[in-house]
Order: sequence, then structure tokens, then C-alpha cells
Amino acid sequence: MSKLDEARLKINEIDKEMAKLFEERMQASHAVADYKKENGLSIEDSKREDEIIIRNSEFIKSEEIKEYYISFIKEILTESKKYQARLINGLKVAYTGVPGAFAYIAAKKMYPTASFHAYPDFAKAYNSVINGVCDVVVLPIENSTAGDVGNVIDLIFEGNLYINQVLSVEIQQNLLAVKGASKSTIKTVYSHPQALAQSSEFIKEHNYDEIECVNTAIAAKMVSEKNDPTIAAIASLETANLYNLDIIEKNINQNKNNSTRFACFSRSLNKNIGSSKNDENFILVFTVRNEAGSLAKTLNIISSNGFNMRNLRSRPMKNSMWKYYFYVEIEGNVFSEAGTDLLVQLKTVCDDLKLVGTYRIN
Repeated sequence: MSKLDEARLKINEIDKEMAKLFEERMQASHAVADYKKENGLSIEDSKREDEIIIRNSEFIKSEEIKEYYISFIKEILTESKKYQARLINGLKVAYTGVPGAFAYIAAKKMYPTASFHAYPDFAKAYNSVINGVCDVVVLPIENSTAGDVGNVIDLIFEGNLYINQVLSVEIQQNLLAVKGASKSTIKTVYSHPQALAQSSEFIKEHNYDEIECVNTAIAAKMVSEKNDPTIAAIASLETANLYNLDIIEKNINQNKNNSTRFACFSRSLNKNIGSSKNDENFILVFTVRNEAGSLAKTLNIISSNGFNMRNLRSRPMKNSMWKYYFYVEIEGNVFSEAGTDLLVQLKTVCDDLKLVGTYRIN
């Protein structure tokens, strides 16, 4: 047998073993897909992929070969994600508004291959998951300039869904109109009140009248249907493509550092949030006893256990006058020993305490 034949025989044996291992790996990916669907997690997890590539490439002793192995493992990860996408394709995602709304854009980023179901308000979208009509719901929780979305924070406190994913979406407002329209033909702009406020300087400069709509995408849809060159919508670029509108001017909002954080809610709590402490975050809502220093004691417990708060919000309780509940996002792993101790200690000073979510920063 020639050296070439010997080499090919060895390759055949290796390929046979690799095929067996590849099948086992894809079966494990099936289990990952099941978990992601149950917990409302995205297929994409860039931090996890980077960890795999760095860790596995250390197994390669030859520096000459390592770069080829990295390309090889990236291809395996790509095929694994394709397989997971096929398995998760039936995922039903609720959001508010119509196609092109920023919630729709966030939902598409989280779940590119899912089916999307629009609802007219936050509560109906949220309840669609509680009732089992949809698997997950994507809702805004905070805008970088306007602050928290109070109605959604209230749903977090009152409801029983869990947050397992948070995504920040850059908000860019654009002037959109039908073909043939221009800044000089436009007399009136339609949009959500917040988008109108964010673009107020541009609107005043051109002396446009304003009419409020439920959201930016509905404004774009209405402008498209009216086919009137004297009206325009302030909305996302995605809506221009969806509703066949021309982009009259891009990025008309005065604050160019504007983004909204969207949370994905599901019926299950994700307990496997990451391997790096810096990536892990959890969310609590709580009420404190009506005693002097109760809130201060709560915050001291969080800090004394080595946890850092990302933000803290207070909201009035609907059914109790002059009583408030608190929403807090904390860096760290709530399922660690320190996290378990934290929850035990918080229960001694909180009337109500609920863990409502975990998420990773990607």
C-alpha cells in the first residue's frame, strides 16, 4: 500500500468517527433548540460562540493548523444554528403595533425565522403569552431619553411572565412620504407622540402641523394608503420599504444617541444565563415594609452581597394610594450561592419580592 493510500485510509477512518460525533453534536443542538424555544431565547448567542471558539482552539497544538480549525468550528456553529432555526421556526412572537414598528424590528432581530403576531396594546400582547396563543412577547421597557415604559413595568410587577432576553435598538426617526412628495409639498406629519417630540426641531424648522398616531408604523401605513403628497410620516427606515414610501430625509431626531431597550417575555425562567460574571444580569421587583429605612436596608443588602445595581425605578401601586413598588436590574448571577443568599436576606425586609428575569448582554 502506497503512502497516499495509507493517508486516505486514515482520513476515511477519521471521517467516519467525525460523522458519528457530528451527529451526536447536532442531537445536542436539538436539545438546545428545545430549551431556547421553551425559555424564549434567541438562536444567536455571540458570546457563547466566542467562548467555544477560544476554548476549543486551545486543544489544537499546531499553530499552523489552528487558523483552519477556527474556520472549521465556525462552520459547525453556523450549521448548528441553521438546524436550531428549522426546529424553532414554529415560534409565535407577539408584539405591539404593525410591521415596521420598532417592537417589530426588535422581535425580528431576536427571532429572524419566527412568525409575528401584532396586538393593539401592551396588555393584549402580554396576555397572548399567558393564554398560550403566542410563545413569547417583545415589549419596550426603557427609552434612553424618555425613561421607563410605565405600563410595561406595571405588567412586569402584576403579571407572571419572565424576562429572558433584553435587546437595545437604536431609534432613528426619518421623514417618509409617497412618491412625488418633497419637503416643500408636505404640510402635516403623522407619528407617535414620542417620535414627534424627538423630531420637534425639524418639524418647527419646516413649519409642519403635527397629528399623533398610536405608533410610527401605523403612521407610515396611513400615509401610504392616503397617497397624499401633502402628508408625511415620521418612522423607521424599515417602514419605508414595507409601505412603499420614499425617504425624504433621514435621521431627523435631534438627539442622535437615542435607543430603546426591548425585553422578551416567556412563561419559563431561564436558569442558564452564562459563564462570564460580566454578562449576567437579573431583574427583581419588590415592595418594602412601611417602616423607616426599609428601602435603604434593601439597597444595603444588595451592595453588601457584592452586587451592582444597573438601575432602580419606583412605580405607584394601582390599588394602594401613596404606596410604591420598585424595579431593579442587578449585575451578576442570581442562581449562584451569593445570589441565593441575597434573595434570602431581601425577604426579611421586603413585603413582596419577585425574581422576574435573567438576561445576558450580547
